Amino acid sequence: MSKELLFKTLRGEETERAPWVPFSGVHSGALIGADATQVLTDEDVLVKSLLEVNKLYKPDGQPVVFDLQLEAEILGCDLVWAKDGPPSVASHPLAETMSVPCDCKIPTEESGRMPLVLSAMRRMKAEVGDTTALYGLITGPFTLASHLRGNDIFMDMYDDEDYVHDLLAFCVKVANKMSDMMIEAGMDIIAVVDPLVSQISAAHFEEFFHGSFAAVFENINAKAYSSFFVCGDATRNIEVMCKTKPHSISVDENVDIVAAKAITDQYNVVIGGNIPLTTVMLHGTQQDNMKCVVDMIGRVDSKKLFIVAPGCDMPYAVPVENTIAVAQAVLDTENVAKMVENYESATFDVDAVVLPEYDKLTKPFVEVFTLDSLTCAACTYMKGAADVAKETYGDKIDMVEYKFTEKENIARCIKMEVKNLPSIYINGQLKFASIIPSKEELEAAINAVL
Repeated sequence: MSKELLFKTLRGEETERAPWVPFSGVHSGALIGADATQVLTDEDVLVKSLLEVNKLYKPDGQPVVFDLQLEAEILGCDLVWAKDGPPSVASHPLAETMSVPCDCKIPTEESGRMPLVLSAMRRMKAEVGDTTALYGLITGPFTLASHLRGNDIFMDMYDDEDYVHDLLAFCVKVANKMSDMMIEAGMDIIAVVDPLVSQISAAHFEEFFHGSFAAVFENINAKAYSSFFVCGDATRNIEVMCKTKPHSISVDENVDIVAAKAITDQYNVVIGGNIPLTTVMLHGTQQDNMKCVVDMIGRVDSKKLFIVAPGCDMPYAVPVENTIAVAQAVLDTENVAKMVENYESATFDVDAVVLPEYDKLTKPFVEVFTLDSLTCAACTYMKGAADVAKETYGDKIDMVEYKFTEKENIARCIKMEVKNLPSIYINGQLKFASIIPSKEELEAAINAVL
């Protein structure tokens, strides 16, 4: 059974091939003609779309719900819903008050959308649980704290350490309750998804977050398998993540998978990833997807401590044939490798991109490069920092967001040699890469060119 292949990998055993886990998220709805909001609010639509994923993509494991706003919604955050992506957090209940919610706020099986989610999990367990490992996804303590507090959480780490620790302690309680409910509903693997981990230093992680994540994984590991899911350039934090003792880590295209696996192997931790979401899965061809997977499998020891997966939640509009191509490359690597042996991609027209004459600008031009600030939590807070600067400076600066989900913006990133998302450039110069600046830091960078 394919789920046993994944379990063997998570136990550190050698396997005949790497397991395949499509993080299909709201993309699953596209397979049955349902939009993202329907997938995340209608149980029957959700289950129907997940079964279609299971049938078409032949996964060894798959997530049931990919929505990092479940807990935030329960705890009082307002959400902005979208047709082609998960909702985003629009308000932060603790933005104006440095308090910590009481334990009575911790989610129960009746909170928010939990009845829908847990019922869908039980139904999927009954339908495919004998053959497919099922993932339950929870929001990590840092990202949940950020949803509650907003961008001020980054300054709080300097100004009020005790408050940060108290807020994280509450978020750990939420995470543990969410994990317990999902495990009871039949989930084999709990993925702790925390995109903002990539936005801090290893020193800050060890000071503020090691204990929180270690506590969450200790709770999960006693009952199920675990995964630590991070987005963005988490390179500097791979080792400290391993030290929190998850069974596996999932990373995106910002991370060099070969270098990262060299670290995770030392801790006997599985690493999963990291098929590029937009350049390959969304805008590439079938051959691009096959070539990417074959090359990645060829660069790592893929038969031990490795999972093939998208770098993060797949975009809604990924062509079905591209994901089927990925599955084929995983399941029949040798033959697919022969098919794409001499293939070279020519997907993006870099020459069509016209860059500003930065040295002739009359005022600072702030460019925010994101995956998509509406769907990527780290990008949301990076864009939020730029929005605050725009409110402060008004017409004295220009500001624009380039979303990596758009083909012309991918070409722009290639031409400008943008290495990491999210990033902020000012007058064409990189100022902040995968580190969300404080209000003071961003203003200092802007003032330097005013």
